[in-house]
Amino acid sequence: MVVGRIWRRLKGRARRREAARSLYAAAVRQAREPALYTEGGVADTLDGRFDLIVLHVVPLMRRLRQCDAAGRELSQALFDVMFDDMDQSLREMGVGDLRVGKRVKQMARAFYGRALAYDRAFEQGPGAGRRDAIAEALERNLFNNEPPPAERLQAMARYVEAVVDALDGQDPATLLAGEVALPPAPPLFAAPGAEPGP
Repeated sequence: MVVGRIWRRLKGRARRREAARSLYAAAVRQAREPALYTEGGVADTLDGRFDLIVLHVVPLMRRLRQCDAAGRELSQALFDVMFDDMDQSLREMGVGDLRVGKRVKQMARAFYGRALAYDRAFEQGPGAGRRDAIAEALERNLFNNEPPPAERLQAMARYVEAVVDALDGQDPATLLAGEVALPPAPPLFAAPGAEPGP
């Protein structure tokens, strides 16, 4: 009986970990969209790539937390998968064991700070107010107070808002199974000098 319960718990943990890996992979794919760098103005650096992953993982975790206890557990598993990946990536880049731990802690602190700022912005009611709050959070966090031109910052805020809205509309059971559909990035950016979209 006890063995059966332990086995079911382990199987449940394994399924949750697999779902978290799938969601994380989707967030990373989205964070690698070339338009986010070329038209969105994000620096194509280690920090820029980290910040874009955070920008996609945070709204995913927010949506999962809205999906009862199972969603909260999966949100934590997603965080764990992300930082396991960060640890492994640093090691593959040749960062020594002692420095990896310190660097991962720094990244975790950065993640929590950004998550708090983004979550506050996302909690605003839909519309111009929320978009402005997102743009302000992006300026401070994604762009480190050195934002691209205003139209590009607004385009990025519109894109992030579209991600949040898309996640809010997705079926909890689908998300808990590790499946997510994120909106494409490229059409949401105006070319230099062009009028921004709606």
